[in-house]
Amino acid sequence: MFGSLFESKHQKLIHKWQEEHKEIEKLAEKVIESYEKNEHNEAKKSMKALKDIAVEHLMDEDIKLFNIIKEESDKLDTQTKALLNDFTSEFKHTKVSLMNFLAKYASPEVALDRSFYRTFKELMDILAQRISFEESNLYSRLKNK
Repeated sequence: MFGSLFESKHQKLIHKWQEEHKEIEKLAEKVIESYEKNEHNEAKKSMKALKDIAVEHLMDEDIKLFNIIKEESDKLDTQTKALLNDFTSEFKHTKVSLMNFLAKYASPEVALDRSFYRTFKELMDILAQRISFEESNLYSRLKNK
């Protein structure tokens, strides 16, 4: 009950981001499931919700991770700093591609075709790997700061 009152600033952020990861994964699964059932209207609704949460999450995470690196670089060990820097620079291209893709296909006038499905699954695989990396490498290190 009182656990969240005593969480550090980083712990609160990490908890928030982990919850958002769960929601992103749930919505991505819903898009795939709806598409496979040929329920494109449902898939579109889930795409729009996915776009909204993913864009907000990515922007929030980018800004706050950057601030953590900047503000607390003297408190972070070398390995954690390197992981954070690598993460932010390596994910830039994928993030832009993901955001453009989500914006395009969340639009009501763009059909969900076979190309959408193939690319969506590829992007979600990449995103799942990034989420796993974040949670097992970055978040666990920042939680203790």
